[in-house]
Amino acid sequence: MHDVAPATAGETARWCADADSLGIPVSLLVIPGPWRGQALAEHPDYAEVLRARAAQGDELVLHGWCHQAGPEGRALRRAVGRAVARGAAEFAALDERQAADRLGSARSVLDRLGLRTTGFTPPGWLASPAAERALAGAGFRYTTDHFGVKNLHATGSTRARRGFALSHRPGGTGERLGAAVVRAGAAWAARRRGLVRVALHPDDLHRPGLRDDTLRAIEGALKAGARATTYGAVVDAAAAS
Repeated sequence: MHDVAPATAGETARWCADADSLGIPVSLLVIPGPWRGQALAEHPDYAEVLRARAAQGDELVLHGWCHQAGPEGRALRRAVGRAVARGAAEFAALDERQAADRLGSARSVLDRLGLRTTGFTPPGWLASPAAERALAGAGFRYTTDHFGVKNLHATGSTRARRGFALSHRPGGTGERLGAAVVRAGAAWAARRRGLVRVALHPDDLHRPGLRDDTLRAIEGALKAGARATTYGAVVDAAAAS
């Protein structure tokens, strides 16, 4: 569940209710810094909501600091981030120090609010190699990209678990095509006993039909034999194999 923050509390609650009705846990991708006019530090009551979700089996995952790409890095990498992530690729072009600074700011907010995580999903699923080094140095256990989940401290076959992230493109020209890919991709991966990743975004709920498409995709994957889990549990299973 992406973009979890005070500014999207209502949409997150809606998706959480859907997940609860299906009996599945979710990985909650939390933005702690200033985003859409609000910041988590200004809303300690919302931290109570997140702690409650974690207590019932959901997982908290850091999702950048402010979810907004800046002027850092080389022009080509910035351009790729704008094209792929619509300007949200905050960690795509950072050097190690810049990434460490943002991770430190994020961790500081989470620590003050009693929120714990060792997982990281970069906004737009894009992080520079230097940012990944900063993540490992800061003690994060895993990160994700569009193609899978990566254990930052493992080597060989246990380092990564492949699984493409299925996500809508609300409001774009490819919205309906994206919805079809979400449904078909979830069913295909489940039949192959692969990792099924369905990304839930708050803005999906503002487009007619996308919520229903997503729920049908999840239900289809479960009927095909998929077992609901979190990113952290995926990393645990890979490490134990």
